Amino acid sequence: MKRASSARRKTPASSNGLAAKSAQKPKVVLIVKRSAYRVQVEERKNGRIQRLLDAHDPTVAHLRAAHEEHEATVHEVKAALGALGVEVAFEGSVGDAFDARGLDLVITVGGDGTLLSASHSVADVPILGINSAPEYSVGFFCGARRGEAALAIGRALGGELRRAVLTRMQVCVNGRVVAARVLNDALFCHVSPAATSRYLVRLGDIEEEQKSSGFWIGPAAGSTAAQRSAGGRVIPLTSKRLQLVVREPYTPHGERYRLRHALIPPGTPLVVRSKMTDAKLFIDGPNRTIDVGVGDLLEFTQASEALTVLGIAPTRRWGVDHDEPPSHAPSRAAQRDDHAR
Repeated sequence: MKRASSARRKTPASSNGLAAKSAQKPKVVLIVKRSAYRVQVEERKNGRIQRLLDAHDPTVAHLRAAHEEHEATVHEVKAALGALGVEVAFEGSVGDAFDARGLDLVITVGGDGTLLSASHSVADVPILGINSAPEYSVGFFCGARRGEAALAIGRALGGELRRAVLTRMQVCVNGRVVAARVLNDALFCHVSPAATSRYLVRLGDIEEEQKSSGFWIGPAAGSTAAQRSAGGRVIPLTSKRLQLVVREPYTPHGERYRLRHALIPPGTPLVVRSKMTDAKLFIDGPNRTIDVGVGDLLEFTQASEALTVLGIAPTRRWGVDHDEPPSHAPSRAAQRDDHAR
């Protein structure tokens, strides 16, 4: 893990959890995605993709345009940081680990995937996502987009941006924590998408054996993504519950699994025992994976560390990735958990 800074500055905290303005330069982490065009064409010299681009093939139609928009946003963000007198303590890309302790802010430039990747290195420091190519990428967790960088970063450092405090999930395998800051979801399934996933699952007093294509589980922040696509509920961002959604349950005789869909209250673990010799656990996307074998015990619980995301409202809805400026503070009803639903 790369250390961004070892000195914690003892300054008053603002309402956004950011260090108050002082004579010292604000210090931030900057995580920037590498576009598909950069990776495939400029770095890997992928001849097939270059030929498809030259032929104006529809499968790569937006590759160059998305790259150019992303690069323009990166330039805008760096210019804004310079103009604001901000020190970049660490600059990296998706997948890079860092230590943000003692810093003022983590900034990501890309889409939701970039913010998700960076969030695994973030504890109590707020994070601001800037959607670098809104026409081509999803930015549900992004509090700003191209054209707004200077204003958003300045307001974030001044403690003036709205924020959402999001519950995260912890995952243990055989009693060892393998992921402590899951923001979106985890997928547990057989290594082959064509194979049946077999496991025992227990929630409270309910225990059953299941066969399926695997299951999704995650906090409220992930309920608008794969959980929803698999038939789960979209639950409020401020909820502290986890949600379990079983994919394609195999019930040939018409039986119904009691734990096909479940909302899991804080403090209650979901316990799973694998019946597969070759299974995998995917954490917040395809890049973080954990091998799971027969007899391994998995436990999913609410994490102790939440994540403060700047620029988004706690009431942000699915399908809306850019909030309108609030005219007043959110109502009590808008801030309630879904406990009574």
